[in-house]
Amino acid sequence: MSDQKVEIIDEVTVRFAGDSGDGMQLAGSQFTNNTALAGHDLSTLPDYPAEIRAPAGTVFGVSGFQIHYSSSEIKTPGDAPDVLVAMNPAALKVNLPELKSSATIIVNTSSFDNKHLKLAGYENNPLEDDTLKGYNVIHVPMTQLTQDALEKVAISTKERERSKNFFALGLTFWLFSRDLTPTLDWIDAKFDGKPKLQEANKRALRAGYHFGEMKEIFSTRYVVEKAKLKKGKYRNVSGNEATALGFVAAAMKAKLELFLGSYPITPASEILQELSALKRFGVKTFQAEDEIAAICATIGASFTGALAITTTSGPGLALKTEATGLGVMTELPLVIVDVQRGGPSTGLPTKTEQADLLQALYGRNGEAPVCVLAAATPADCFYMAIEASRFALKYMTPVILLTDGYLANGSEPFRIPDESEIPEFPVEFRTDPKDFQPYARDINLSRPWAVPGTKGLEHRLGGLEKSHIYGNVSHVPENHEFMVRLREEKIMNIRQDIPDLEVVYDQDADVLVLTWGSSFGAATEAIRRIRKSGKKIAHAHLRYIFPTPKNMKDVLERFKTVVIPELNLGQLARVIRSEFLIEPKQINKVQGLPFKAIEIETELNKILGEQ
Repeated sequence: MSDQKVEIIDEVTVRFAGDSGDGMQLAGSQFTNNTALAGHDLSTLPDYPAEIRAPAGTVFGVSGFQIHYSSSEIKTPGDAPDVLVAMNPAALKVNLPELKSSATIIVNTSSFDNKHLKLAGYENNPLEDDTLKGYNVIHVPMTQLTQDALEKVAISTKERERSKNFFALGLTFWLFSRDLTPTLDWIDAKFDGKPKLQEANKRALRAGYHFGEMKEIFSTRYVVEKAKLKKGKYRNVSGNEATALGFVAAAMKAKLELFLGSYPITPASEILQELSALKRFGVKTFQAEDEIAAICATIGASFTGALAITTTSGPGLALKTEATGLGVMTELPLVIVDVQRGGPSTGLPTKTEQADLLQALYGRNGEAPVCVLAAATPADCFYMAIEASRFALKYMTPVILLTDGYLANGSEPFRIPDESEIPEFPVEFRTDPKDFQPYARDINLSRPWAVPGTKGLEHRLGGLEKSHIYGNVSHVPENHEFMVRLREEKIMNIRQDIPDLEVVYDQDADVLVLTWGSSFGAATEAIRRIRKSGKKIAHAHLRYIFPTPKNMKDVLERFKTVVIPELNLGQLARVIRSEFLIEPKQINKVQGLPFKAIEIETELNKILGEQ
């Protein structure tokens, strides 16, 4: 111990990796919570296996959790890990190409037997040849040490082995000089009423910590100092958690009950789970038998005067298409959250993508425009859920909010806003029967919202074209065109509530990077690096996809080159090309993984070199 030094570092990226049954997501989430409580800025990237119950020990079943944390502001979960905790050979094989050349690899040597090496596709043991040359490899028999530490705890051998993730977590806590108390408290709460499991997991955690303390296998421990964050009260939040909380806040600010009609689908299911636990705030959740039933029930809830939302992913959004058109025709407020995943069809349920943009914009029969918004970060999901609700209620229209798997499962510190920071937008239901007509219009072209059962305001809605003002079924050709144009004009009126598109960094640059959705973080980091090298570049991030901000055209025309990075083959680029007659340069990736900052940085440097 006397020879070990403590080094203060600005940032570090740690990845936990193992079989899907090794508890890596739990270890990663506990490391994240501990990091948040310690006052660091952070960003995470959980990586789940694409296959359900992939064969244990194979590369297809590897589960990972990466966390990047720092004493200064960060925007991404890190390009390449500084430290890898590898619980088996498959985890090592999958993650080795991603590591920094001098990374530290903590290996669970207990699993590097012939069986596991063969399952991972290794012909030779990588711990015994030159495979890991140049890395700082730490050999730790975690499975065996965990079994030894829990020998006197009256649980099964399998339960002892499952506790090895807490041994790995404890060792990592020691390496980065972390306090065990928050996780020990979490174990007490999680396994309340199960004293043997409480004791086992706490012993495993302490055993890992003390192993690092007693064994001289590390020459250095590390400390990352607290980040200088804006003053306030913070909590760690994932995108799905933030989305759920945003809708609760919106309902309170609108003074409405909140209704969620949803069918469970990865990676959106957690929003349903989060809201189902918030009934004390007047939240009603309905788990439907399918996607169509979910959105139709949501439309029904909207008809009765609730803030009504439905959540889904790309395949579910496709199934909700006709009912979304019904929402357009009936002109009822409705928020549809699409947590995008890899497609098409069932695609990549546990992976991320930004490829539902064109579906959100145009994926309905007939002329059926809806407002489309997109969140930028996990914490931003909170505010965009409020914004989507506000637009839906004010303009009596469906609104689609796009997030994605990376935002949904990733997390970051979230400063809890004061209630006064969020303006109220109470709804005024129509109650006066005098001169009531279901399709009369206000200054925004929104029709009145009359709750069924209000005396004198009896009316009917449906999916057949309606006559202007009176709402009767109409097959008059001229009326149909009038109503189509009227509904489009109403959506375009939302522009009056959309802030101007803001350009940051070098206003006199030749190149503008235009981002949307989760590409924000990696692009921001890439631009910062480029500007540090002395090059000029500008950045604008688009949260309001349709309608676009009023100054959108002026902003795009100010720059010689517009570059659009997105996790698809160029969907926003296609929209920009057709709407603004600008030929953008594209940076595209469709691998089920978010951008790394280095990927965008490399492509931007090429483009800057061409100027």
